[in-house]
Amino acid sequence: MQFNNLLLLLLFVHFTILFQDNILCVQGSTHHYRQNDQDFDQMKKIYTKLFVFGDSYADTGNNRKSFAGSWKQPYGITFPGKPSGRFSDGRVLTDYIAKHLGVKSPLPYRFMEYAGKRIGSGINFAYGGTGVFDTLVPNPNMTTQIDYFEKVIHSSVFIKSELQSSGLVLVSLAGNDYGDYFAKGGTNQGLPNFIATVVNQLAKNLKRIHMLGAKKIMVTALAPLGCLPQSTLLNSFQQCNSTQNTAVNLHNFLLQQAVSKLNNETKDSSFVILDLYNSFTSVLQSKGGHPGSLKFESTLKPCCIGITQQYSCGDVNEKGDKMYKVCSDPNSAFFWDSVHPTQAGWHAVYSNLQPMLQEIL
Repeated sequence: MQFNNLLLLLLFVHFTILFQDNILCVQGSTHHYRQNDQDFDQMKKIYTKLFVFGDSYADTGNNRKSFAGSWKQPYGITFPGKPSGRFSDGRVLTDYIAKHLGVKSPLPYRFMEYAGKRIGSGINFAYGGTGVFDTLVPNPNMTTQIDYFEKVIHSSVFIKSELQSSGLVLVSLAGNDYGDYFAKGGTNQGLPNFIATVVNQLAKNLKRIHMLGAKKIMVTALAPLGCLPQSTLLNSFQQCNSTQNTAVNLHNFLLQQAVSKLNNETKDSSFVILDLYNSFTSVLQSKGGHPGSLKFESTLKPCCIGITQQYSCGDVNEKGDKMYKVCSDPNSAFFWDSVHPTQAGWHAVYSNLQPMLQEIL
């Protein structure tokens, strides 16, 4: 995405002070997280089902095999050893949230017909490439995903009771709406209004999920989009694009306001923000270094990359020749491709999120 520097500088002046005080991004709450193991074990017992909505940061196999690059080699080479529909070399955010709950990753929605009425550890409705609104990727947007969810609930009293008694909801937003906005001719001048429109619709979606019976709903703050390889490619993966991240800050600031309003309306603190922005930033700044882990050799450069700019990870030419190259060790890189973290990257992000998860659940 290309942003106008002057416009975003003005946005930065207007919103940064408020943003730092209110969200960047919910960091203040992490300083007082519970350290009582008994409390943590009890949390695991309370939430035994995970219901997921969103995009490729959370998708574990809903995309059609004939359509999505996530079903092509070399995706999945770390886990499960072959492509599984995850946009990574291995596990993604959903898998680590499920791990935190002590349950298996929820079943992708498109496999529901094989599961009968019992849903095991939940259902994953997320589709890679989608957003709050329709995008150029012809997959169900978040509203349609919630339609699927409502249909499943109405068809099974069993699922509705589990949602109300032990269900946790994860809503993932990775910024596809904004890439799509510019791809469809959106202007820099119209961006702030569009950001507000996205957040307003997202808030409506969160409220609807709550009305369907969900008691605890986590929604991700946007990760620093200016640090994605698709943004840092132009400077040889040397530094993040600060102007893009300023626009991300506006989104996250408005999201914090929307979530606070929802909690005031429901009076039960059902909605919480999962701080991907600070989690990503912390890992990138420290190169993943924390006790018991290895630092990333590469933070902004992806492990899997097209041999020229016209190709992406997993692409082949008409002869079937690989038009991409993969680093020797995916564990050494934070990013897998131009947008998505490696399994090791997600694990590092999850490690940073653990205190917050323990607090907000």
